[in-house]
Amino acid sequence: MPGAQHQDPYALHPGHIADPPSAFRGIIRLVGPGLILASSIVGSGELIATTVLGAENGYILLWLIIVSCLVKTVVQNELGRYAIGTGKTTLEAFNSVPGPRLKVSWLVWMWCAMVTATLFQVGAMLGGISEILNRAFPAVPITAFVWLLAGLTMVLLIVGKYVLVERIAMGLVVSFTLLTVSCCFLLLKLPQYFSWGEVLNGLTFQPPAGGMATAVAAFGITGVGATELVMYPYWCIEKGYARYAGRRDDSPGWSKRALGWIRVMGFDVLFSMVVYTFATIAFYFLGAGVLKGMGLIPEGSEMVRVLSSIYTETLGGWSFGLFMVGAFAVLYSTVFASTAAHCRVWADLIGMVGIYDRNNYKLRLRATRAFVVILLVVPCLYFMWIKEPVLMVKIGGIAQAIMLPVIGGFALYLRYKRMPSSILPKPWITVALWVSAVLMALMMGYSAIDRL
Repeated sequence: MPGAQHQDPYALHPGHIADPPSAFRGIIRLVGPGLILASSIVGSGELIATTVLGAENGYILLWLIIVSCLVKTVVQNELGRYAIGTGKTTLEAFNSVPGPRLKVSWLVWMWCAMVTATLFQVGAMLGGISEILNRAFPAVPITAFVWLLAGLTMVLLIVGKYVLVERIAMGLVVSFTLLTVSCCFLLLKLPQYFSWGEVLNGLTFQPPAGGMATAVAAFGITGVGATELVMYPYWCIEKGYARYAGRRDDSPGWSKRALGWIRVMGFDVLFSMVVYTFATIAFYFLGAGVLKGMGLIPEGSEMVRVLSSIYTETLGGWSFGLFMVGAFAVLYSTVFASTAAHCRVWADLIGMVGIYDRNNYKLRLRATRAFVVILLVVPCLYFMWIKEPVLMVKIGGIAQAIMLPVIGGFALYLRYKRMPSSILPKPWITVALWVSAVLMALMMGYSAIDRL
């Protein structure tokens, strides 16, 4: 798994300090955390929740998809800024929030509750992958494939093969995304499924006529979801951004170096945002056009078969197998990336409550590997219980949506109370941060009022 080296990526040592690149070529070589996040994002959020949202509502909620992809990146950028400036993980930052405590802050425990719910999404993806494999090998039950996939993933992550597998999966995800975008362009030539008038109508900020649960779930997990916001600083630290900046001493040299690595991180955020925004819009168009036009809504054991219509109706019947391979890559890479990140965060948590010494990197690795097993067994049990992938994605998405305004408010708390003064964001970024936090709160407020 990334970071499974002898050197502790969380330790700030003077010997690790390095000046940030200033040229574009140098910056692009150091992009990475955002792409790992993108491989996690283009999964249950884009392939399942976004297409279901389109199938239920048509083009009318296009504005929601665009806002969801754009608005949360400001919060992501500021969480990364704090990690680079202090070397602290997200849970360490959460632990600084005032209020009730039980070993750790109430916000840390709120994160625990959210992740417990979002593991439904991992179970949904394991179920979706298993449905694909069951169609290829019908003699093997879907539930058997779920456990086989979980076991294989445990082995690959624990023995350290994650980097190789994740690179292959990321290549497949990029290929599948490019094919999906191509399908979207072909959609423009099918008037029975596409109309520019409907697209423009989808940009008029209209609330959905129905399906608010799906809308809230889509806002929660399309683009950067709450779990990805928490994960991102961990990947920034393991990439080396914080180590290269060095331990904070507020000297002019440190400030210049930290701001330089924050600039690299900002480019990483922007680059990944472009990738997943295009992918998300393409998936939504195909759901709103093809699935809505055919009157199909993915659900239950037929989820993958219905979703395959976004390919077969635009490319032709021959593309069914192509969709299956691509869907496998998208969902499996997301299982990998999310499990790899979550096991790091959970290991960080039990170290914070005193179960082991967080400064002992060997013990941290052991805890991380133990959580690989736990975080794959629990989603399997969830799937055995519910066996409804779309419903499971909605449960996880709603949990993330509830957490989003809390994280938005927390980012403002960091900006005004904890951020080193020498690396504070520019005024326009602060304004954007306020806009992002308010929009997250308004989205959840609207949902609550709608339900009442």
